[in-house]
Amino acid sequence: MTRPRDKQLTIDQVVDQLCDGMTIGIGGWGPRRKPMALVRAILRSDLKDLTIVSWGGPDVGLLAEAGKIKRLVYAFVTMDTVPLEPNFQAARQNRTIPEVCEWDEGMFYTGLKAASQNLPFLPMRAGLGSDVLVNNPDLELVTSPYADENGDHEEFVAVPALKLDVALVHLNRADAHGNATYLGPDPYFDDLFAMAADKTFVSCEQVVDTAGLTAAPSAGDQSVPYQRVLLNRMMVTGVVETPNGAHFTNCVPDYERDEKFQKHYATSAKDPEAWAAFKERFLSGDEAAYQEAVRAFHAEQA
Repeated sequence: MTRPRDKQLTIDQVVDQLCDGMTIGIGGWGPRRKPMALVRAILRSDLKDLTIVSWGGPDVGLLAEAGKIKRLVYAFVTMDTVPLEPNFQAARQNRTIPEVCEWDEGMFYTGLKAASQNLPFLPMRAGLGSDVLVNNPDLELVTSPYADENGDHEEFVAVPALKLDVALVHLNRADAHGNATYLGPDPYFDDLFAMAADKTFVSCEQVVDTAGLTAAPSAGDQSVPYQRVLLNRMMVTGVVETPNGAHFTNCVPDYERDEKFQKHYATSAKDPEAWAAFKERFLSGDEAAYQEAVRAFHAEQA
């Protein structure tokens, strides 16, 4: 019997498998459980002309500010307590992202679902009669071949599949083979990103033994939820252990969103000199340097 292979990689080994012009889906939801360590690695790379598909947070803002995005498909880009992600806001106002597709949230979900089912599109009502169709003239309508009770053939939006070359997601725990689980309240559609992609790379807070992913929690221990394995090894190309790798977004219950750091990020992004200093301090080195700089920042704030 063949044993499942060990798929553990480093952050840089993941980025080495990415190419210019790729369509990359980034999991998570706004400022929640984003694979930020992998995003920071892309920032350090020479990658360019990327199509990014994301329910966006600082992942989109940072990649936009760095000039990495050629095409952006999104439903929103927010950091919650900072309603408009500042680097994304500047990129939209200055039109530095060459092509932008802003979809309804339900349409975005439907596009991922179509790709996950290997379909060219799926029909839905969301978007009908709205400016989503005005601002996305490439979206087509489709007429149902089936008549309703009145003999009418209803018209729908034909949402095209959001087919991804690569999906990047962050989960709480994974094993070395690619099985991965979330411990928080929501999967954030990370499984759809994985199924819509040719390759999926999972960063996680901790790589654990496979048995630990499915064990029922003991009394008073909520660290491992029962039967919440979201990704199985057939869906995953590589696994990276990246403690605090979703920072400064949250990864509950391991940690909440870093509000102090997020405020510092947002404030810095609005001033060219402050932003240059932010990038030099937090984004000029590798992931270990970033984490050390964050610890030093909080020591100064104490």
